[in-house]
Amino acid sequence: MDSNSVSNSNFEFSNHIQKTFVKNNGFLHPKLGSEPARSRSRAAMASPANSEPKIVTGIAGYILEDVPHLTDYIPNLPTYPNPLQDNPAYSVVKQYFVHVDDSVPQKVVVHKDGARGVHFRRAGPRQKVYFEADDVQVAIVTCGGLCPGLNTVIRELVCGLHHMYGVKKVLGINGGYKGFYARNTINLTPKSVNDIHKRGGTVLGTSRGGHDTKKIVDSIQDRGINQVYIIGGDGTQKGASAIFEEVRRRGLKVSVVGIPKTIDNDIPVIDKSFGFDTAVEEAQRAINAAHVEAESVENGIGVVKLMGRNSGFIAMYATLASRDVDCCLIPESPFYLEGPGGLFEYIEKRLKENGHMVIVIAEGAGQELVSESVQSMSKQDASGNKLLQDVGLWISQKIKDHFAEQKTLPITLKYIDPTYMIRAVPSNASDNVYCTLLAQSAVHGAMAGYTGYTSGLVNGRQTYIPFYRITERQNHVVITDRMWARLLSSTNQPSFLYVKGDHEEKKEEETLNQLPDEHCSKENSANKEISCISPAAC
Repeated sequence: MDSNSVSNSNFEFSNHIQKTFVKNNGFLHPKLGSEPARSRSRAAMASPANSEPKIVTGIAGYILEDVPHLTDYIPNLPTYPNPLQDNPAYSVVKQYFVHVDDSVPQKVVVHKDGARGVHFRRAGPRQKVYFEADDVQVAIVTCGGLCPGLNTVIRELVCGLHHMYGVKKVLGINGGYKGFYARNTINLTPKSVNDIHKRGGTVLGTSRGGHDTKKIVDSIQDRGINQVYIIGGDGTQKGASAIFEEVRRRGLKVSVVGIPKTIDNDIPVIDKSFGFDTAVEEAQRAINAAHVEAESVENGIGVVKLMGRNSGFIAMYATLASRDVDCCLIPESPFYLEGPGGLFEYIEKRLKENGHMVIVIAEGAGQELVSESVQSMSKQDASGNKLLQDVGLWISQKIKDHFAEQKTLPITLKYIDPTYMIRAVPSNASDNVYCTLLAQSAVHGAMAGYTGYTSGLVNGRQTYIPFYRITERQNHVVITDRMWARLLSSTNQPSFLYVKGDHEEKKEEETLNQLPDEHCSKENSANKEISCISPAAC
């Protein structure tokens, strides 16, 4: 088999791209054809102190948001043949090396006259590598909260490095970022990680915070580590980006690779994060239990709180998958309790129709309502996340109080909070496959000399995404999108887009109409003037 064989389309595109390079702030930026590469200004891309993004442009509006490479700041690095060409496992693959010009579009839906748009470098093994197996010293670290699939990613990183590239020196950093300078490490071998994918959590331990860029890079340098794999969410990836910038500033031959992890699925650009499918599947158990409890009694209500600090993806997909949910409340879609079109009115209507109902609420939903009735403290955890009030307990008590006051509809409410059960389970079959692809893609990229990137799935293809695209924003449910419309049509819940201010203004007017004349235009106990809405009241 000719390992250099490529498709005709690859040849055609390769002929168009005439590779020349121009030096720019320590980076080598490719030119495509006669069009010079140009960097776009993006507020979240990079500060002046950081490396410049690598933007490659081509014909028909083609843009490649490329990832850094070790040769961008270390010239004349030697290359070596990829050992995969002699690997029996890859001998059956027709084209096992990814072509240098392969890229994956960020958007697959385009108009016939539109630009080709933004692309990312396709992940996979390259023909040449920049590390010899005996010289590679690897560090793997997990940071932030738990998520199904962490152990699977660790296992596949260790096994992929060993079986595909012959790398045998792999250290596990214990306890998150602080483990780098606390000198806590675990030697990882294929034998020691063989069965860890069957367990939840992470064998390396994890923590929030503890990021000290200088101490971490000092530790990397002192230990002779030249590949770092960092598994974590958007905060962790920001830390990984800072580590990459410091490594680059020092001119170290170290590949810094991120693997995105968030159970909330709130990392942008990628199709989904690992562990999300497992979380949705596990949430079904709680919803099913709530439904059984609710339908077994008269006017039963089951309330289930699911994870979702700023993004309601778990709640939305679990609701769509369940079909037993009557109302789904997420952070992106504000709701209100009282008045026409409010939650209380909908609950009463649903109970009269069906005799029971199930409510799913994401942990970040309705926080502004909770803050109004509960003294809210602006506290943060070690990762800088705002500590949320328990909206599940709050809304359960509010529903109980409302129907107790009305005395027209006696209810029985059961509240279920499966939060930590969902994230502590082992990953399911789908996530195990995804974790394997993420880990192996990350290894291929690091061995090929790429650095400062996150391995992620874009439109069903494994890609290398620059850190700044992963950390520039969070992914949110778009409530004007078709997926949210599908949920509304499934649950038949109101959209809660009713303008609450109009109702409050009408209520205030009725209240003022009932006030004695002497109360008009006088100050109340808070020394605020009461405005007269109705002339009749004055």
